[in-house]
Amino acid sequence: MLLNEQIDELWERQLREWQLVRDNYAALDGLHTREVSIPTKESLQDSRIVLQYNPKRLRSSAANIDDDSIKARPCFLCSENQPHEQETVVWDGRYKIQVNPYPIFSRHLTISALEHTPQRINGRIADMMQLAKELPRYVVFYNGPQSGASAPDHAHFQAGLCNELPICNELFNASTSLFDANSQGIFGVITELGRPVFYIETSSLEFGEQWFNTLLNALPIKAGHAEPLINVLCWCDGGSWCIAVFPRRKHRPACYGTDEDHFVISPASVDMGGLWAIAREEDFINLTLHDITIIYLDVCMSPQDVEAISENLRQYYYSKR
Repeated sequence: MLLNEQIDELWERQLREWQLVRDNYAALDGLHTREVSIPTKESLQDSRIVLQYNPKRLRSSAANIDDDSIKARPCFLCSENQPHEQETVVWDGRYKIQVNPYPIFSRHLTISALEHTPQRINGRIADMMQLAKELPRYVVFYNGPQSGASAPDHAHFQAGLCNELPICNELFNASTSLFDANSQGIFGVITELGRPVFYIETSSLEFGEQWFNTLLNALPIKAGHAEPLINVLCWCDGGSWCIAVFPRRKHRPACYGTDEDHFVISPASVDMGGLWAIAREEDFINLTLHDITIIYLDVCMSPQDVEAISENLRQYYYSKR
């Protein structure tokens, strides 16, 4: 049976047999949403930001990920600590795919390693690409351990429906400054969408993995961290992979907090993709384009640093010609 068919069957069983899943996905239909547009150049469509009032996501937005907090709680991605109702589809003998019981998307999956091992992207981008190929309706996403992952101690991806994440329909119209291009695809950077994104489009798993690893090696790693601060999105469209890598400089924005003039907003891959799940009603009501712009500027890599890395990549590929 194809993976997509297995997931469809898993989905139907979990809706039928798990009350929490049934209730939380039914609640998605009634959630309030509103849109904000980030203006871009005249030749481009504006970048859509969909705000979703989703109180169930508070556990993720406000998760404590310091070492002491992680050590003090059982890992909720390990099978022995999960609800007995939660079923699994095993993929490639190394990952388990499960319905996420606290969804942002109308179909939201968690894809975690069978082994309890730290959240790292190194060596896993080919897995991400293959998953996206076998789940063609889905965008697969990765949050770095200090870039939005609420389980930094257990390697995992997530996946949601492509048509519900705005950026999946925007990158094709954006202006890409190229580092490398050949018959297999393109590798470059996009800076007009309010947050910088390194972009790979390719029909070759080999080139996608090669370009991604080149980028990963070019990004800075902060002291005490195991990898660069990044969020990654990957999906398949018309036989080609699309990989979007958002470079970060910090985990949470300066405005993060529960005070009246703060927001309980901790951006991760989905937020970078233009879908903001907002746990507090006052944040959903009060958030403005200015606030969104400031939050992106605060947590994303600075334009100057992005340009410096881009120039290094241009020189690297120019020297290979």
